[in-house]
Amino acid sequence: MPEGRPLILVVDDDPDILDALSEILETEGYEVDRARHGQEALSRIDQRRPDLILLDLMMPVMDGWEFAHALRRREDGAHIPVVVLSADRQASAKARVVGARDFLAKPFELNELLRVVSDSVPQPPHAHA
Repeated sequence: MPEGRPLILVVDDDPDILDALSEILETEGYEVDRARHGQEALSRIDQRRPDLILLDLMMPVMDGWEFAHALRRREDGAHIPVVVLSADRQASAKARVVGARDFLAKPFELNELLRVVSDSVPQPPHAHA
């Protein structure tokens, strides 16, 4: 794994969304880790602290609400920026409730995704201009 690339943890129970986001972000030069629910995401953070978390709210096992609450209680997780991904029309209000930096309403536009990510983490060394 090349060092120096920002690590983005994508947390979503939809495998198609995980695949699409991973492919897009890796093409842009980011390193991507994935989790299918909040419990898995917490164990990923134990292994390696991400620079940004893209978080779906509605998931099985541990949803985004529970995950965000657990993350903020952790010393190593309190300062990781979170961007909420949600099909809910109240996504912006819900993002504020969980302390997210920003939100993306599903389905989201590619340019909007890349803007939110680049506003939240440093640009990778090989990012496209």
